[in-house]
Amino acid sequence: MVNFQEKVNFLWTIAEILRGPYKSEDYGKVILPMVVLRRFDCTLADTKDDVLAQYEQFKNLPDDARDEILNRTSKQKFNNVSNYDFNKLLNDADNIAENFRDYINGFSGVARDIINYFDFDKQIEKMDRNDLLYLTVKRFSEIDLHPDMVSNLEMGYIFEELIRRYSEHAEAGDHYTPREVVRLMVGLMFNEDHDILTKPGITQTLYDSCAGTGGMGSIAQEYLNDLNPSAELAFFAQEFNEESYAMCKADTLIKGEEAKNIRFGNTLSKDAFPNNKFDYLITNPPYGVEWKPAANAVKAEHEDLGFQGRFGAGLPRIGDGQLLFLQHLISKMKPVTEENPKGSRVAIIMNGSPLFTGDAGSGESEIRRYVIENDLVEGIVAMPPSLFYNTGISTYIWILTNHKAKWRQGKIQLINAVDFYQKMRKNLGEKRHEISQDQIDEIIKMYGEFEESEHVKIFDNEDFGFQKITVERPLKLNFKVDDERIERLHEQKAFQNLATSKKKGEAGEKEIENGQKKQEAILEALQTLNDGTLYKNRDTFTKALKHALKQSGVDAKAPILKAILAALGKRDETADVCLKNAKGELEADPELRDTENVPLKEDIHEYVEREVLPHVPDAWIDEGKTKIGYEIPFTRHFYKYEQLRPSDEIKAEIQELEASILEKLKKVMV
Repeated sequence: MVNFQEKVNFLWTIAEILRGPYKSEDYGKVILPMVVLRRFDCTLADTKDDVLAQYEQFKNLPDDARDEILNRTSKQKFNNVSNYDFNKLLNDADNIAENFRDYINGFSGVARDIINYFDFDKQIEKMDRNDLLYLTVKRFSEIDLHPDMVSNLEMGYIFEELIRRYSEHAEAGDHYTPREVVRLMVGLMFNEDHDILTKPGITQTLYDSCAGTGGMGSIAQEYLNDLNPSAELAFFAQEFNEESYAMCKADTLIKGEEAKNIRFGNTLSKDAFPNNKFDYLITNPPYGVEWKPAANAVKAEHEDLGFQGRFGAGLPRIGDGQLLFLQHLISKMKPVTEENPKGSRVAIIMNGSPLFTGDAGSGESEIRRYVIENDLVEGIVAMPPSLFYNTGISTYIWILTNHKAKWRQGKIQLINAVDFYQKMRKNLGEKRHEISQDQIDEIIKMYGEFEESEHVKIFDNEDFGFQKITVERPLKLNFKVDDERIERLHEQKAFQNLATSKKKGEAGEKEIENGQKKQEAILEALQTLNDGTLYKNRDTFTKALKHALKQSGVDAKAPILKAILAALGKRDETADVCLKNAKGELEADPELRDTENVPLKEDIHEYVEREVLPHVPDAWIDEGKTKIGYEIPFTRHFYKYEQLRPSDEIKAEIQELEASILEKLKKVMV
């Protein structure tokens, strides 16, 4: 096996022995933890005897103190004090399960914690019950995963490829990010920062809030190491899936980095790094996945802490939490100070929903408003389709920073890179396309040049804002008392409620009886106005109505008056305008109410004068209802009109098809 793909294929063949007791989608429950254990085993092999000898000397010390000594001997950040290793386990087939558990329990705390998150003891029991445990350990002992044979980089490839194969059946929204996509994200994230790419010995921090197996962190470190080998990028991460968390922490531990920087938990409900800020932040949050499990904590933080918490800008609808993760990353950015003049940079990949979902005033729009008005969005790149292994969904890389270069301030750069891909020779699930390194370099070059072209558009922040105005028109009603309109009164709730009661027994019956009498009195009063008169002024009719009710001894409260007017009124363009009050304010007709989205840069009154009043001269703006909204209609800005085919050409093609079909039908009928 001379390359990582051969090793992956070998590990994949091991999974075949599990067939029967295990379904194919469950192979990962065995293979992934076994890969980690075998990697641990090979990594500790050279110092195993020395560690065992030293363990006898210091075994009575507290665990932390003993591990600190033994880790120096193992030359790793973990150790194993069991007398077993993979080869010695094969010497006692009858007791393989008991000895294998002893071997796992021999790991120091941090490594044992990783294995525990795989919930592997259930699989040990199941394999032993089906006589598969010994065979599985034996097959794994045949592959050498020692760091001298398999570098950390190559091991990362192996982990990623195995995860990729097991994630092809993952739930919707849980998408493994292809390596080339991450390389593009990292390149865009580092693009404006020359210090980290060139300054000797620089140390920076990188954080991933949805880390998965840690691939983004590994690729970022690899990318940086190629350009500035002396730079250090300390990786911090949080992950909610137990197996992915274990893989991420194992990879970090094996690389000799701080495994305590990898933490478990739901990022939205509990931030594992509440007091930390980071230089770089990168993530691929789940798409279109409900955040209901974290809803109570998120809503409480939003309401109680506002902008002192993570979600002050707003809450998106419960069915999609992508914009919550975006706000979370923003909250973890380092503020711009004299000590840290460059602030932080963010790369996050999301689907199209965060660009435009939600009307003005909605949670989504308010979040977009916050990030755009605070000049945090530097650029957005539209990605090619069919890049992911288990979905063909369209995706967009957002780059954010709290310290834009001068020429970028107040601007947002859009790059349409949907055609920057090459077809794969062999599809991997839904993944049919990949981005070559040359295409990655070209996209990063366009981003860095910051010049408009066929694929690049540059906008002012305000270009994405709009004012949602409410356009009102006056209410005009005529009034008439006749049998048809009186019948409509019986449908009015306030009139119906007169003859109802919440009281029980005799008191309730009495109240209903009195109500029915009042209904009859109202109807009798209306009959006195049933003379065919058509009133075109509401105030005039209201006076006549009140007089008729008073003459009939009816004390009509406001709700009843409103119900009578609603039943007897009818819209009439020739009628007088209805007034709200004695000041002469016009009453708006809710049925004629309309809304218009006016660009933020445009005066709403000029817009209405130009676009609305020529058609409806009596319209006006209810400025108290105006809302500010933001959306990024990415596709619209890169739309290319394609001229329709001439109708004669289409007609000729249809006639040709019809003739062909008729010819085939003749053959069938013969």
